[in-house]
Amino acid sequence: MLKIINVVGARPNFMKVAPIVEAMTRREREFSPLVVHTGQHYDATMSDAFFHDLELPQPDVYLGVGSASHAAQTAAVMASFEPVVVREKPDWVLVVGDVNSTLACALVCAKLGVKVAHVEAGLRSRDRAMPEEINRVLTDQIADLLFTPSEDADQNLANEGIPSERIRFVGNVMIDSLLKYLPLADKSTTKEDLGLRGKDYAVLTLHRPANVDDRQTLTRILEALEEIGRRISIVFPVHPRTLKMIAELGLRDRITNTPGLRLIDPLGYLDFLSLYSSARLVLTDSGGIQEETTVLGIPCLTLRENTERPITVSMGTNQIVGRDPEKIIAAALTALSETSKKPVSIPLWDGHTAERIVDAL
Repeated sequence: MLKIINVVGARPNFMKVAPIVEAMTRREREFSPLVVHTGQHYDATMSDAFFHDLELPQPDVYLGVGSASHAAQTAAVMASFEPVVVREKPDWVLVVGDVNSTLACALVCAKLGVKVAHVEAGLRSRDRAMPEEINRVLTDQIADLLFTPSEDADQNLANEGIPSERIRFVGNVMIDSLLKYLPLADKSTTKEDLGLRGKDYAVLTLHRPANVDDRQTLTRILEALEEIGRRISIVFPVHPRTLKMIAELGLRDRITNTPGLRLIDPLGYLDFLSLYSSARLVLTDSGGIQEETTVLGIPCLTLRENTERPITVSMGTNQIVGRDPEKIIAAALTALSETSKKPVSIPLWDGHTAERIVDAL
């Protein structure tokens, strides 16, 4: 029997780990899965809802590292995680995505000689200014087994000199969660509660420091939202850190009074899935939403200058529009002029990625 520590640190990790833990649990004679939550995202109103919605078991270990600078947070995860690995003596530690916890836990295992598997390996934005890009590149260099979501990720790893025997193309595990929970999300009352049932609307998410920590950048995005909001209502579940920065930058009044822009509290996984799966348009700086909207055929505008998920552009519904107001507005109006969704089929984004990961382990 293989003892596997599955690490979650931030909310994007939960949707990736949940189907893997479920697949391991079904094969109880082969796997003994543990869930370690580093506490990198520690807000109970946001994290607890995701655990409940995704039917993730409560963490076997909660490290509670909380918020800090990138260096301090990474160091805190390492210091807290090492005793867990020493005590549990796992056969594998499985890390997902590209958050600080991903790299920190992989580094601990590399120092202890414990095997590491990285889910969502090989993604590259080519932007070293993104902390997530550093986490991705370094984790992939030290992981023993690299699970890739798309064939371009395989090529990225090959170009970096990663031996092919360490690479497994398994597909996109986030889509496992999406396809499983979409029927349940239809039962959410979120749209009714917001008065959106049967109405056209767009959804906005915004949280990256490059967008919300700089007043000039955020102001340019707001200029675009003001124009788009005259055409269609925009629902904006506001990340707590984003709300804090809006106030600190003196933009609270402007964003509150932006026509058509509706700020709401953050939502759990099922409620948010219910909300954006019926949207005419999504504007985001998130990574995972680019993938989910592609599978659902929803036009997505990525408010960044690059993406680590280029397959969502080449094969999907995603457009990289940056922060130029004119470009954002033009792309939004074009998307809104189209009347039908165009679901996209991408190889191995089929709801069975977790099973392939467990088979490989």
